[in-house]
Amino acid sequence: MKISTKGRYGLRVMVELALNYSNSEYISSKELAEKQGLSVKYLETIIGVLNKAKLIKTQRGSLGGHKLSKSPESYKVGDILTVLEGSLCPVDCTNCEKQETCYTKGLWKKLQGAIDEVLYNTTLEDLKSDALNNESSEYNI
Repeated sequence: MKISTKGRYGLRVMVELALNYSNSEYISSKELAEKQGLSVKYLETIIGVLNKAKLIKTQRGSLGGHKLSKSPESYKVGDILTVLEGSLCPVDCTNCEKQETCYTKGLWKKLQGAIDEVLYNTTLEDLKSDALNNESSEYNI
């Protein structure tokens, strides 16, 4: 499984919005793009996907921008990445003709379980806390 730039940047944008959650103000696309080192055009593509999935709220106008739809602890990282990436399955065995006799199927199930364990037991609040606690470390967003 490889997470694309859309997934990586989208998750970073969600953490940025989580960091701003307590003041309940909208953050402009321009400000988000600058903070994340993205073009506004690419950011708007990501924002469109997040907005359509109702993970964020978007408001137009001079006081507009983007903010989370709900509290950061309500978001599972796996759900965010699934919206941005689609399936997070490392190997899809459903249409394989060798499904019944495959020697490696158990390995792929274990790998999927390990991926799910991390992604669905980590919340946006966890990433927000990591960002706040490690501002000068490798975890910087």
